[in-house]
Amino acid sequence: MEKLIFDLADTHFFFNDLEECDQVHIDDVSSDDNGQDLSNYNFATDGFSAANNNASLCLGTGVRGGVDWMRKLAFRYRKIKELFNSCRNNSGSLLDPENREKWHRVRQDIETLTDQWLTEAMKCLQLIASRPNCVNVLVTTTQLVPALAKVLLYGLGSIFPIENIYSATKVGKESCFERIASRFGRKPVYVVVGDGRDEEMAAKQLDFPFWRIQTHHDFVNLYKALSICGL
Repeated sequence: MEKLIFDLADTHFFFNDLEECDQVHIDDVSSDDNGQDLSNYNFATDGFSAANNNASLCLGTGVRGGVDWMRKLAFRYRKIKELFNSCRNNSGSLLDPENREKWHRVRQDIETLTDQWLTEAMKCLQLIASRPNCVNVLVTTTQLVPALAKVLLYGLGSIFPIENIYSATKVGKESCFERIASRFGRKPVYVVVGDGRDEEMAAKQLDFPFWRIQTHHDFVNLYKALSICGL
C-alpha cells in the first residue's frame, strides 16, 4: 500500500518536485499563482526541477525562491488540487489496470487483517459528513502530497475535502489545530479523534475534547455517541 501511495504521489502529484517543498495546506502558495491556463502547460520542461536541484529554494523554514519559481510551485499545487477534486470519488481512475487490481486486493487484505478497522472508522466519518453544519478535518504528520495520495487510495476522498486536510510535518499538530480554530471560529464545537499523544496534548492546549481510538470498541462507542447522544 505504501508503494502504491508513493507511486501515485510521484506520478500524478509531483512528489519528486515537491518533497522538499512541502506545505501545510493545499492553498498555502495560491497567492503566487497568476491564474494561467494550465491545459497545455508542460510541467516536465518548465525548469522547476532544475532550479530546485540547483539551489536550496525549499527550506523547512519557508524561505522562498524567486517569483518565477514560486509561480511554478503554485501551478503544481493548483494542478494537484484539480486532480484530487476530479478523482476524489473515483481514485482508481488514477491507476493503470494492473495497479488498480493490486490496489483492490491490498485494500481487501488490509480490511481482513485489521478486522475491518477502516470500515468502522468510515461509519463514524460518513455519519459526521452527512450532518448539516458538521465537517471532517484531517491533521496528519505525513507530508501533504503523499497524505493526499493516501486519502484517495484509502477511499477517503469523499469524506475529507482537500481544503480540510492539513499536514503537521513542519509545524506540529497544535499549530494546525490553532489554524483550524482560526479558520472556523470559536463558535463551533471541535472534537479531536485520534490515537496519539501529539494530538491529545494539542487538543488539551486548545481545550478541545479528545476521543481516544485504540480498539474497534472505541469506534463503536464513538458511533453511538454521534448517533444517539448527538455528539
